[in-house]
Amino acid sequence: MSYELRSIGTVQHSTDGCTIILDPEYADALVLLDRFSHVYVVWWAHKHDTEESRAYRQTEPPYAPGKTHGIFATRAEYRPNPIAMTVCELLAVDVAGGAIRIRNIDAVDATPVVDIKPYYPVCDRVRNARVPEWLSDWPAWFPDEGFGLD
Repeated sequence: MSYELRSIGTVQHSTDGCTIILDPEYADALVLLDRFSHVYVVWWAHKHDTEESRAYRQTEPPYAPGKTHGIFATRAEYRPNPIAMTVCELLAVDVAGGAIRIRNIDAVDATPVVDIKPYYPVCDRVRNARVPEWLSDWPAWFPDEGFGLD
C-alpha cells in the first residue's frame, strides 16, 4: 500500500534563526496558531530518503554506545519512512507572509515540512513516562535556553 504526502513548506535556517516558509496556498492555515507557545513540526528527512536508509532495522545511536536498538526504539531519521517530528518553540507567526519562526528544530536547511500541529499539554504530556537507563541523565524538560539546534 502506498500513500501520497505533500510538502507544505520548507525549513529555512539563517543567522537570525529558523523559519518555516509555507507554500502560499497554506498561509491561511496559520490563523490563530500564534495563540500557542509550541508546535510539532512533522518533516521529511529527505537526505535519508534512499533505499539504503529505508532498509535500516537496527542501529547504534550516538547517545548509547554499545547498545544496538531496533530503529523504532530511536528517533533516527533513517527508517522505513523518513518521517521525523520535533517539538519547537513558536516565536512568531506571519499569516500574510505564510511563515513561522521557531526555535530548536533538528532538521537541516531546505528540509520539506509535511505538517504543523499545535502542542496541547493535556494530550502531549504524560505522567510517569519511562525511558531506558541510557537516557536517564537527559533533562526532564527541554532547557529554556534550548539545545542550540538552530
